[in-house]
Amino acid sequence: MSRGFIVPIGGAEDRMRDPAILQEFVDVCGGREARIAIIPTASSRPETGPAYERVFHELGVGAARSLPLESREDCDDPRWLSRLERAEGVFLTGGNQLKLSTTVGGTEVAKIIRRRNAEDRLHVAGTSAGAAILSEHMIAFGDEGSTPHADMVTLAPGIGLTRMVVIDQHFRQRDRLGRLLTALAFNPGPIGIGLDEDTAAFIGPDDTLEVHGTGAITVVDPSELEYSSMDSAKQSDAVCMLNVRLHILIEGASYDIRARKASSPPVSVEEAAAS
Repeated sequence: MSRGFIVPIGGAEDRMRDPAILQEFVDVCGGREARIAIIPTASSRPETGPAYERVFHELGVGAARSLPLESREDCDDPRWLSRLERAEGVFLTGGNQLKLSTTVGGTEVAKIIRRRNAEDRLHVAGTSAGAAILSEHMIAFGDEGSTPHADMVTLAPGIGLTRMVVIDQHFRQRDRLGRLLTALAFNPGPIGIGLDEDTAAFIGPDDTLEVHGTGAITVVDPSELEYSSMDSAKQSDAVCMLNVRLHILIEGASYDIRARKASSPPVSVEEAAAS
């Protein structure tokens, strides 16, 4: 089955000097003719929505509108639902993912986004908190550190565009490997995607992930996990995990989520000539 793109961004994307990630999202949505709905619900700053409107307008988008979804009642307002039904792209801003999930989760807004993305009629991007909520299982909050611990992370339902990944953001900058491993130790079915800042995973309809941005994406694949001590670990205990695969992907690299196979960036003409 085909669906729209899912684009989690690790936060702190360059919006001013080189907005390459947002430009790529605009291109995916159809370029200048695209209609993009911005959902700033996760943010506590009233200027967030208008700021992204300006950025998308500067990138040539004629119809970029921030939707003031501050309450669950707002998420049933026919004006905003109509805009979502006509949009080619939705962009969820950063902030607090629990504020976003408790406001939007289960409402008509969430249902429209999920349905239209599944129908290949809507592409959905989110940065920071907006990235975390895209999958079925969302990391609500957790501790920093590289070693997984039994009580290191709290999970909550996301809006469910995909069940194949668990997403974490600001990954290298905030030392979040441990909490992503902990999330996967609870149920090692999906893969973990740890997004550095100013870095995005463009997950296409075929579930192939392509990396864009200046940082890296850490892919954690627990599909061949041989042992986990999560079931016997007590509160604050470190968790043992054996045979977990890890990939570090940079700009141009890709990952086939279905086949669990990573590919390196293509060799440039200059590199080929030098070799």
